Amino acid sequence: MSRTESAMLALGTRAPAFSLNDVRDNSVYSTESLTGPKGLLIMFICCHCPFVKHVEQQLAQLAIDFRNCGVGFAAVSSNDAENYPDDAPASLAEQAFKLGFIFPYLYDETQEVAHAYDAACTPDFFLFDASGALVYRGQLDSSRPGNDIPVTGRDLRAALKAVIAGEPVDPDQHPSVGCNIKWKDEWLNRL
Repeated sequence: MSRTESAMLALGTRAPAFSLNDVRDNSVYSTESLTGPKGLLIMFICCHCPFVKHVEQQLAQLAIDFRNCGVGFAAVSSNDAENYPDDAPASLAEQAFKLGFIFPYLYDETQEVAHAYDAACTPDFFLFDASGALVYRGQLDSSRPGNDIPVTGRDLRAALKAVIAGEPVDPDQHPSVGCNIKWKDEWLNRL
């Protein structure tokens, strides 16, 4: 299993705008429509990655725990579904329904959203405050497949609580680790 770290986009970066379809029902969501009064959490995930599988139940629980706190949640999958059919929209929808995701699960077919966010791996997390500024990017917690550390969401939960309380988020942030985004050939040629 290869390991790729988050690119750690600069704190303060504005949330890149997008409009994508939800794999669950084909509804269209934009950055603007997803953002709550306190902010927005974007999670780059997929279906086949063992790092995502390791945390996906915690992601579902995180959204439930914070659903009425004013932060909008959305997952985005940007993997090349042609070469990784387990990450095609139908599989993503099955994952969302199986896990009871209460947040939109968006498919980034062109991979432009992943590039705009400088997403590097799955999972990769980006938390923006009410003004649209990036205040957290990095790991869910220190758990990884095989390291025997419980999946709690500790790091991301602390950042969410700070945003909700209107307090500064601790700038000592650790990169997420996961599978690399599965880029299409045309994107690989641009890198």
